[in-house]
Amino acid sequence: AKEFTTPPDSWRIYLYRNESFRGAIPMTVSLDGKTMGQTGPKTYYMWDVSPGEHTVTSYSENVATLNLTTMPGRAYYVWQEVKMGLWSARSELEEVDEATGQAAVRECKLAQSAQ
Repeated sequence: AKEFTTPPDSWRIYLYRNESFRGAIPMTVSLDGKTMGQTGPKTYYMWDVSPGEHTVTSYSENVATLNLTTMPGRAYYVWQEVKMGLWSARSELEEVDEATGQAAVRECKLAQSAQ
């Protein structure tokens, strides 16, 4: 997974959480409305999907959503940033460039997907 190769007829998304802040709090993530699992500190997911419109969602004290329009043969990197909330941790999702995303994913371990 950390070789960062993408099949030419699909699209790959890496969702990562490379922080330790509020690390004990698991955060559920979904792709296109399907629950994929929970992130913890220093974890990442890797999903292959077809090109087109996709939605990544993170559930914590808030609901953070990122919409992506994808092209075949390309990888996309989404950072799940953990922030202080009023009652619990909050999250934000941000698309980052390839170099930033690959460096962060290398710091993390692959999380088990619910799918």
